[in-house]
Amino acid sequence: MSKMIFVSLPVTDVKASVAFYESLGFKNSPKFTSETAAGMVWSEEINFMLLSREKWQTMTTRPIPPSTSSEVMLALSLDSRDAVDAMAAAAAANGGTADINPVEDHGFMYTRDLADPDGHAVGAMWMDASAMPADDRAV
Repeated sequence: MSKMIFVSLPVTDVKASVAFYESLGFKNSPKFTSETAAGMVWSEEINFMLLSREKWQTMTTRPIPPSTSSEVMLALSLDSRDAVDAMAAAAAANGGTADINPVEDHGFMYTRDLADPDGHAVGAMWMDASAMPADDRAV
């Protein structure tokens, strides 16, 4: 089995969150979807689990942070700068927020940070590593 990542996120409205993530290009996996959870596929290796707050609280006693906090930034790579802009537009049109941080354009790398309806930070990014200057650092 190849290595995979499953990102679990607490959400206030599972159906609205499914619609939001579908607008970003995720596919819903009916096999892992119910009234309290939804499996969302980004790629063969990357999956998000959207869990109702009630379902989330059966898995941990840790508090759910407020939507204005930043617990983690999940960056999704895209095929082009235009795809990054399209994802930001889809986020804003589907209950999320585009550009929660300043847009970053380094020439070889272009990123826009989004927030889903629950405030989870998602980075939309495009990078051409071959165009990165030899004396530059990406971070």
